[in-house]
Amino acid sequence: MKTLTSQERPRVGRDGSHNAYGQVLTPSLAVAAIVLLALTLMPGRTAAGAQDGTRGGEQDGNFCQLTAEDALLSCRTKALSDYQLALGKCDNIADAARRKACEQQAAADFKDAQRTCGDQNEARLAVCKRLGGAAYDPVINPANFVAEVNNPYFPLKPGTTFIYETSDGRQRDEFFVTHHTKVIQGVTCIEVRDTVTEDGELIEDTLDWYAQDKQGNVWYFGENAKQLQGGLIVGLKGSWVAGEDGAKPGIIMEAHPQVGDFYRQEFSLTVAEDIGEVLSLTASVKVPAGPFPHCLKTKDTSTLEPDVVEYKFYAPKVGNVLETDPSTGERLELIEIKTD
Repeated sequence: MKTLTSQERPRVGRDGSHNAYGQVLTPSLAVAAIVLLALTLMPGRTAAGAQDGTRGGEQDGNFCQLTAEDALLSCRTKALSDYQLALGKCDNIADAARRKACEQQAAADFKDAQRTCGDQNEARLAVCKRLGGAAYDPVINPANFVAEVNNPYFPLKPGTTFIYETSDGRQRDEFFVTHHTKVIQGVTCIEVRDTVTEDGELIEDTLDWYAQDKQGNVWYFGENAKQLQGGLIVGLKGSWVAGEDGAKPGIIMEAHPQVGDFYRQEFSLTVAEDIGEVLSLTASVKVPAGPFPHCLKTKDTSTLEPDVVEYKFYAPKVGNVLETDPSTGERLELIEIKTD
C-alpha cells in the first residue's frame, strides 16, 4: 500500500471527518464515500487481474445486472458530486445560521438522491430478473422495416390528430401524426408531434419517431422532448435518439401482444428506460370519444421512476384511448380524432 506524504495526508473536515483524498466529509458523506470505494473495488467489477482483457463478471453473461451495478455506481457518484458542490456554495454564506441551514438542506438532498439511486437499482434488477441477463442490443436492419405504421393497436396515419384531456379539463394532449419523417439508424421513421397544455399554456412539446417492422412490431426510435414555462424552454429531460450515446430503440407496440409479455419500450441508460407489460386483451373502456370494447391494456413503468405506474388502453383500429394513474385516479381520455 502506498505511504502518504505530508502533502497527501487527509485534511480534517468541518466536523472532524475526512477521507483518504483530503476531501471534506460530513458523517453521512463519509459513509457514502466508503460505500462508493467498496463498489469500485468490488470483485468482478474491475479489469484488474483479467487475463483476456474483459471485465470480471462478464464471464457469466449477466450483462443486465452489470448494467444495473454500473448505473448504481454512477448515480451514487453523481449524488456525492452534487452534495460537495452544494457545500461549496454554502461555504460562501457569511451568516452562520443561514450557512448551517444550507448545509442541512444539502445533506437532506444528498440523502434523497442516495435513496433514489437505491430504488432505481432495485427496479433495474427486477427487470433483469424478468428479461434475463443478456445484453440489450436489438438488431436493426433497415430492410426489415416498412413505410407505414398500421399496427391495429397503434396506427399512425399521417394527418391524424388524437386529442386527449384530463377528467378536470385542465390538461390537454394533442398527438399529431405529421407528414414528416426522420431517418434513424437507416430506418425511415414517422414523426409525431405531441404537445401538452395546462390551463391553456404549452408546457411540453415533443417530437417522437416510430417505425414498423415487417412482422408488425412498432419500434420507438427516440424523442426530442422540450419542457416549457412561460413560453421558454426550461428543460430537455427525456430526450434521446437511437444510435446516439448508447441509446437503443424499443418496442412501443408488439405485433401480436399476449398477456404476460414484458418488454423494453426504449433504452437510454439514466435518460429513458420505460418498460411495457401486457395485462389484458379484453378490457372495455368508455371515454368521451365513445365506448371501446376488446381493448389491449398495458402497464407502463420506468426504472428511473419506480413509484410511477400508468395503465394504458388501446382500442383495435384506433390506438390509445385512455391512460390512468392508479395512485391518483387521474384519467387522460381520448375526446376526439381529427384528420386533415
